[in-house]
Amino acid sequence: MTRQEKLTALLRLSHELGTPSRFLAILGEGNTSTRLDDKTFLVKASGTCLGTLKEDEAVECRFDAIHALLEKKGLSDDEVDGALMESRVDKNARKPSVEALFHGYFLSLPDVEFVGHTHALAVTGILCSPRAKEFATKRIFPDEIVSCDVESVFVPYTDPGLQLANAIRVATEDYRQRHDRVPRVVLIQNHGIVTLGRSVEAVLAAMLMAEKTAQIWTAAANLGGPNFLSAHNVARISGRPDEAYRRKLLN
Repeated sequence: MTRQEKLTALLRLSHELGTPSRFLAILGEGNTSTRLDDKTFLVKASGTCLGTLKEDEAVECRFDAIHALLEKKGLSDDEVDGALMESRVDKNARKPSVEALFHGYFLSLPDVEFVGHTHALAVTGILCSPRAKEFATKRIFPDEIVSCDVESVFVPYTDPGLQLANAIRVATEDYRQRHDRVPRVVLIQNHGIVTLGRSVEAVLAAMLMAEKTAQIWTAAANLGGPNFLSAHNVARISGRPDEAYRRKLLN
């Protein structure tokens, strides 16, 4: 894709995630990003709204500046803000979201071209409960496995910004070592959800399926459940050739 095509796709993803009837994000909640090339990426500007995001509200940032920032320890909030501003390609552009830190990490992973982050209503409800990790690590129906994989990355609550970005990186690298692939879904305790993919459709599919799963999960919990699939059944669904074909199409 050209830069303009990537920007157009990013706006489409943002507007889809910000659709009010989906209850994924309101006001300035959430953010999106896309990789332009090996050197830069676009990310939603701080304080802007996903549902109405405009072209000039996507900020182009340099990967090298973001990656260097992730390696620094003990920075103050002002120092992080200053480094984020310095990461901009256009110094007259808006301020990038502080969560550009983890977007820059995710977009450097294999096959990740788009990232979406929301505070989805049903998902965040579970993430604010004592059962958050259980929601991340267990599965309840086949389409959840196809769209969201056999488990999600779970990140315990961490102060937003540099600390959170590094906690996400540690948890995601653990997932990659155990599964030999990039995750589809990352869940942050008492915060929200991140979905990754090669396309707008992949990010949106994982996000919407995770939210549907959370609604079913909550309903099942009210009736004494959920009734979790066994590890054998999860592996069976994940390994079926027909489901692998569907997963390939989704991503």
